[in-house]
This record gives sequence, structure tokens and C-alpha cells, in this order.
Amino acid sequence: MTVEHLNELLLICSLVLLIAVAAVRLSSRSGLPSLLIYLGIGIAIGQDGVGGVIFDNAELTQLLGYAALVVILAEGGLGTKWKEIKPALPRAAVLSTFGVAVSVGVTAAGAHYLAGLEWRQALLIGAVVSSTDAAAVFSVLRSVPLPARLTGILEAESGFNDAPVVILVVAFSTAGPAEHWYVLLGEIALELAIGAAVGLAIGWLGAYGMRHVALPASGLYPIAVMAIAVSAYAAGALAHGSGFLAVYLAAVILGNAKLPHAPATRGFAEGLGWIGQIGMFVLLGLLVTPHNLLDDIVPALLIGMILTLVARPLSVFTSLLPFRVPWREKALLSWAGLRGAVPIVLATIPMVSDVPGSETVFNIVFVLVVVYTLIQGPTLPWLARRLQLGEGEEAADLGIESAPLERLRGHLLSTLIGPTSRMHGVEVGELRMPAGAAVTLVVRDGTSFVPSPTTVLRHGDELLVVATDPVRDAAERRLQAVSQGGKLAGWLGTGAERAGAERRPQEGAAERGRRRGVG
Repeated sequence: MTVEHLNELLLICSLVLLIAVAAVRLSSRSGLPSLLIYLGIGIAIGQDGVGGVIFDNAELTQLLGYAALVVILAEGGLGTKWKEIKPALPRAAVLSTFGVAVSVGVTAAGAHYLAGLEWRQALLIGAVVSSTDAAAVFSVLRSVPLPARLTGILEAESGFNDAPVVILVVAFSTAGPAEHWYVLLGEIALELAIGAAVGLAIGWLGAYGMRHVALPASGLYPIAVMAIAVSAYAAGALAHGSGFLAVYLAAVILGNAKLPHAPATRGFAEGLGWIGQIGMFVLLGLLVTPHNLLDDIVPALLIGMILTLVARPLSVFTSLLPFRVPWREKALLSWAGLRGAVPIVLATIPMVSDVPGSETVFNIVFVLVVVYTLIQGPTLPWLARRLQLGEGEEAADLGIESAPLERLRGHLLSTLIGPTSRMHGVEVGELRMPAGAAVTLVVRDGTSFVPSPTTVLRHGDELLVVATDPVRDAAERRLQAVSQGGKLAGWLGTGAERAGAERRPQEGAAERGRRRGVG
């Protein structure tokens, strides 16, 4: 490659990135998952598109896809709140192991008996598509106001289930007789244990070191944190464990350790995560040959229907039997098994291993992911509302770097007053925010102003709230309570608050008042 070629490559890559960034705006307005737009960009510049770029290197795609997935898992782990996923860990662990086994078996049986595929191809497809995609889950679910317990299950599951699925795909792609099932289960358990141990150890050591080492520049902290997370993947993989599980667990520990310059670190990781997603999806779009997909469309739709309507619900309902999860939550978890780039990347493993029929497997997986992501992603908010599982408009942390806020251990919260919120018509003073929290700015119709205690809030207003660290959670609960119950929330109580009080009969009135965030 000459300097002239490098200049052309940089121009093309920068234009693709700009188009992809603009596509995020389109996807957020239309509800379409952005991954479909990125895949479309790759197809458009590929050999069947206007660009005419010929790219068929499955091995390079696999390597770059693994690298992108490591960054995406690290970014997802850094943004995961421990208090949300801690109660969900047992459920997510069962879904990521037993649930994956059920999904693989049912999908493979359907692919063999109904789609007419050979058993090896059917097992490969069943294993490849049984992994929920971390990129799709982290990007879609965080824009859907689901209860924290459901978000925690789905995020933890997507972070955990890549590991056993990769092991299964590699095993099914290996030439020679298949291992006994109990040997395969033992290998999966061992790799998961090694990956978990490495991830937890490196995450704890990294967090301890970051808190006790003063770096000369604030910009070095995000680089160091991402380096620690990536080293967890490498160490776990070199120790013959699950590197994907290691990087996710290490990132969760780092993200919840209150490190210096945490907002800047999250912003840096989010930017790397976006680059990883864009690059991975565009590359996968380049790898596919659209005119070769025609013969595999019908089998892909049939297998996708089996996966979405039979395998995934069966795996969810059987896995969660011991946990007494309500049926409505199980139904939403069944529909929220989002697929994305991970299944397509995993479909390159049999191609690299020269498994007979591997191109058919790749084409079926590609069509399945595109079609069913197009269906599941935009309909997930609608289903959550139909099942009455939406949380309404809720406060969210803003990743804003501010030295005074950091020294004061403060948080800047933003909440949007939605069309059904009962915060409409409430005065700022009637919010009765806890001591240490205050509404500092209101954005209305594109105009910002500092509110007074008598400022009346309206639908569509966005509030910026500054809260000190000790009252951050109480401030968020107070905003949610007023949004659900109006200005009298706390005196008359909301449905959620009454339910919470019934679940906590042993607590005193003062403790219940503290939980409600009453100032």
C-alpha cells in the first residue's frame, strides 16, 4: 500500500463513519436497529452494490469481529450497574447455559427435520443463533424503559452466553468424530470457570491499581481502563478459558468501582464501542454476497420462526421455572432474545475450518439475523407496553465530565417528561426533591432556562438535576414517583410504592420514607 492508497482508504473510512453516525439519528427516530443500517452500508459498497468492492476473506472477518466483540463487551460491562444485574445473575447464568442447550437442540431439530439440512449444518446453525447479541442488547434495551430486573437479566445473559456458544461452534466445526456430550459439558464448565476467575481477578486488581495510582493526565485513565479490560480477555483466552466472559466481568468490576474520571472513561469506551459496532457490521455486509442469498431465504425464515416462536420461548420458560418469574416477564424475555453481529461472526468459524456447506450456514444466519432483528427490535417497546412492563420516562445518568461535580461526588441527571407522565402541571417546588438535589435547568421547545420554585412543568420538558452521591438514587426514585403519581406521590403513594411497602413489612416508616426519596 502506498501513501496515495492510504489517503484514499482514510477518506473512504471517514465517509463511512460519518454516514454511520448520521444513521444513528435515523435509527433512533424510526426504531430500526442501527446494525441493519450498518449492514446495509457494507452491502451497498460491496461487490453487488455501487462500490463494487470485492471482499471474501472470512478469516480476517472473524479476527476483526472477535476484536470488535471484545471492545463491545468491555463497553457494555463498564456501563452495567451492579445493583441491577446482581439479583439477575442466577437467572442469567441458567439462561446462558441450560437455556442455550435447549435453544440449540430445538433449533437444530427444526433445521434438520423441517428445513432438510444435514445434522452437522443444523447443529452449527442452532449453536450460532442461540447467542443473544451483546451489541444489539446494549444498544436497543437501554433505549427501552424496561424494569431494571429485566434489563439486568438480558444484559447479563448477553454478556455470559457468548462463551458456551463459541465453544459449541468450534466443537461442531472440528473435523473428526464429535466428542461425547459429557466431555463437551465438562470443557464448557472448565472454560467458564477459568474465564470467570481471570476476569474477576484482573478486574479487582485493575480497580485497586487505578484508585491508588495518580496518572499525569486525565486522558490516560480511559486508555488504562480499556487496556485492563482487554488484557482480561487475552489472559483468559491464553489460559484456555473464556476470554469473552473474562472481559465482561472485568469491565463490570471496573465500571462499578468509582474510578477517577469515570464519566470520561465511559464516554471513551462508548466511542470505541460504536467504532467496533460500525466496523464489524460494515465488514460483515461486505463479506456477504447478496445474489447468493436467494436460495437460502426460505430456510432462513423457517429456521428463524422456529428459533423465535419455539426455541427461545421454550428455553426461557424452562430455564426460569425455579425462579417463579411472572409469565408476562417470561414472554418479554422470550421476544427480547435479540440477535446481531455475534451470530454472523460465529458463522465464519465453520467457513474458516472448511466445513462442508459452511457458506449455506453463513447465508442462512445472515438472512435470519436481518429479518428477525427488523421484526423484534422495533416491536419490543410495543410489546413491553402491551404487557404493562414499561417503566415510563425515567431519569438517566449523563456521561458528562465535570471537575467540580467529580470532586463533590455529584451526578447530573436528565429526565424527559413524556406524554403520559403525571409530572405535567407540577411546579418545581412541588417535586420535593431530597436535600442535596435540585433542578438546575429546564429545556423547553429548544430553549433552556433556570427554573424558579413556581415554574410549572409541561409535557416534553427535559429537566437537568444535580444530585450529590448520597442522594442520587433517592432523587431518581422521587422523579419516578412524581411521574407515576403526580404531585401527591409520597402522601397518597403510587402503585409501585404501595407494592414496595407490602414487600417490606418489616421496615419502619422512616426507612420506607427514605426508600421513597421523600425530602
